Amino acid sequence: MNASLPDIAAETAPSKSPLRLLIAAPRGFCAGVDRAIEIVERAIERYGAPVYVRHEIVHNRFVVDGLKAKGAIFVEELDQVPDGAPVVFSAHGVPKVVPQDATARGLDWLDATCPLVSKVHRQAERQVEAGRHILFVGHKGHPEVIGTMGQVPEGAISLVETVEDVARLSFAEGTPLAFLTQTTLSVDDTAEIVAALRARFPQIVGPKAEDICYATSNRQEAVKAIAGECDLLLVIGAPNSSNSLRLVEVAERMGTRSRLIQRANEIDPAWLEGVNTLGLTAGASAPEVLVREVVAKVGELRSISEETVTTTEEKMVFKLPRQLLD
Repeated sequence: MNASLPDIAAETAPSKSPLRLLIAAPRGFCAGVDRAIEIVERAIERYGAPVYVRHEIVHNRFVVDGLKAKGAIFVEELDQVPDGAPVVFSAHGVPKVVPQDATARGLDWLDATCPLVSKVHRQAERQVEAGRHILFVGHKGHPEVIGTMGQVPEGAISLVETVEDVARLSFAEGTPLAFLTQTTLSVDDTAEIVAALRARFPQIVGPKAEDICYATSNRQEAVKAIAGECDLLLVIGAPNSSNSLRLVEVAERMGTRSRLIQRANEIDPAWLEGVNTLGLTAGASAPEVLVREVVAKVGELRSISEETVTTTEEKMVFKLPRQLLD
């Protein structure tokens, strides 16, 4: 009887067959996220707790909870900020009326909008000043879209989400038009929509440089570099993180099964059954500590051979607001 016990244990224990783990690079925090988090941390040091933050500073619960522990209070609207309290606007950008209202109330406010998003805001203003109607490619309800559309007068910009939306547009021939895009979109999907816009409206004016940010493009290219070799790809990111969701889509478009997770404890051991090569990446709002957490969790389930696949090096750094440099 006792002789059979080790065999039973072996049958029920987690599989320890070697697993090849391919980790994409670049991954995780981008320069805009680094800057936004540092703005909140420095604001707490400068003003003392609490410092209010309108909307999640970045779309990551781990990051938000860490800042809460340091003294940040997150709110959805400016009217939830008490008079006299400092407030930070999130990395996604806000409609123009928000800082105007903050100034009117005499609030000390800091703008953590990613400079690449701010660049799109300026482009939107210039296109409207030039008399063009803007077709904005983005996802309805995303904070970045709300912020960008709020830079120009109502009726001066229309949202386009799909190629099918382009076919439904009804502008008269020769209408002055311009297009801009959200910074965290799928590079491939956006190229299809822009091609449809140019075919439908030959006179349309586009930005001199692509609006999709370098970090979004780089992370998608890194996923493409490993997805073809993977049986499963894990993407660390929040369900409301546009750039993280796009990484899942990029892998699935290549025929690779992909799952979005926020933390290592969401991993189901059954996912790894039959998996010989596992891919791993992280959206632009996910810190590297969560990547290592996932690697450790997978290492508990399987013996792993870890490889990093680097497609490009990122050296972008953005300046902090002047108020924090005094």
